[in-house]
Amino acid sequence: MGRRRIAAWLGGALVLAAAGFAAASWRPALAPGGATTAETAPELVRTGAVLASLGYCASCHTAEGGRPYAGGRGIGTPFGTIYATNITPDPETGIGRYSLAAFTRAMREGVDAEGRHLYPAFPYTHYAALTDPDIAALYAFTMTREPVRQEATANALPFPLSWRPLLAGWKLLFAQAPNIPAKIPANIPAKTPANPQRDAEWHRGAYLAEALSHCGACHSPRNLLGAEVRSKAYSGGEADGWWVPPLDRSSPAPLAWDRDSLARYLAEWDPQHGGAAGPMRPVVDAHKAVPAGEIRALASYVATLYGPGPAGSRTGPVDRAVASDDPALARGAATYAGACATCHESGGGAAGGVPYTTPSLGHRTTLRAPDPRNLILLLRDGIAPREHAPGPIMPAYGAMLTPAQVTNLAAYLRARFSPDGPWPNLDATVRELMRDAPRPGARAEAGH
Repeated sequence: MGRRRIAAWLGGALVLAAAGFAAASWRPALAPGGATTAETAPELVRTGAVLASLGYCASCHTAEGGRPYAGGRGIGTPFGTIYATNITPDPETGIGRYSLAAFTRAMREGVDAEGRHLYPAFPYTHYAALTDPDIAALYAFTMTREPVRQEATANALPFPLSWRPLLAGWKLLFAQAPNIPAKIPANIPAKTPANPQRDAEWHRGAYLAEALSHCGACHSPRNLLGAEVRSKAYSGGEADGWWVPPLDRSSPAPLAWDRDSLARYLAEWDPQHGGAAGPMRPVVDAHKAVPAGEIRALASYVATLYGPGPAGSRTGPVDRAVASDDPALARGAATYAGACATCHESGGGAAGGVPYTTPSLGHRTTLRAPDPRNLILLLRDGIAPREHAPGPIMPAYGAMLTPAQVTNLAAYLRARFSPDGPWPNLDATVRELMRDAPRPGARAEAGH
């Protein structure tokens, strides 16, 4: 076969491949629409408000200091920053011209009304399992928010990642609805039947955790292309530069979690485990608008992910003597005595000590983490008080302590309250994170 003939065959194959990819990635624009009166009935809106809280829509679609649901919040990824869009019903810059069909396609398939593929920072791989009634309720809720005219901020992604048709290939490889062990409506066939060993509360929790609340999106590792590794679901992940703890048997939590402690944590605060802030804090804040039964359902399901009995380093709290002849640890102990001990040596709020403290810092998973990022960010940013509501509070020590003092303090806390060895690269990690100015309480501790 001559070279010209080979070249012709190769060229033809490339053209066919390009045509096939174009056909596979193309999605049509849907006709402009808008919500009808029936689609925004008050009962639907009320249901949608609860579901939106369980889906934590506001936490991503509201920028710090911005208007609710108007977008603009940057979501850091290993590939660049993706900015949340405006989901208020503004007809020009929001979703005011979305029909229910367009909204449903965006939620389940990650394709907007114009036919553009959406980046999977929007967790449509989980929302694919939402039921029709729940999507209709979410549509009713979003279409009745105050319209805000606010253009979407352009994503900061390098080429070719900024070329959205590539996302069609990503979806072919990785997009699949979660496997929910439940009987759900016929339009979304369940791959796994209901578990006869579990009650209705657990099955409701499975649906919430796997679909609406998309817990695995943060608590699971991701591969090099940013897809969740489903075979390692809930074995820990990353969010906003924080370590996100595992929810399976690899959890390093000093104390085992059960349904009741998780329910208290997800609602506000657990006296033994403590509470959340950081990427998890907006989640817990959103739960204040959620009925207690839904929180118990989530807790009932998540508690079973850990498996029965002790696992990981759940060996109980540690509070051990620290070598007094180590100068760095001695300096850390002095900083702890001056900055931390008044609250954290009070015995815990449940025993009459300072409210919203645990009996010991040995109860906190942060000090058992594989790296010190969460502790450093917590020390740097502190925990801001809630407005008009009680809750935990902690100063932002990033404006008070030097990197060297934070390094010594972190080393002391790790040596005293964890059975594990010193964190590797602690000094370098502190210096890297302390370069940024404190964001008091912005997204402090990843709780469990």
